Amino acid sequence: MSLFDQILGAAHNHPTVKNMAEKMGIDQETAERAIAALTEGHQADTDTVTTAAERSGIDAGVLTQVMEHVGGEGSLGSFMQMLDKDHDGNPLNDITDMAGKFFGKK
Repeated sequence: MSLFDQILGAAHNHPTVKNMAEKMGIDQETAERAIAALTEGHQADTDTVTTAAERSGIDAGVLTQVMEHVGGEGSLGSFMQMLDKDHDGNPLNDITDMAGKFFGKK
């Protein structure tokens, strides 16, 4: 399971995301994908919005609006912290562990 998919799962049908989508005039699925793409893009060494737009196909203007709505680029780190179960600063190992359990590897 990719980081994008993990974040997308956390955002799926979340009331806050639904509310944000309604306020912005976009559909909930786009809002969910935007949050996942921005959070993933935040981990890259490149520009967050540019990377998220390239990986998701969502317009950079929409991504910028979503990022501003959730509190700016700094707030994207909080999404990563939600996934960092062991609080070691690296959520990727936790996602790998979750995927391993899902596929019966642990």
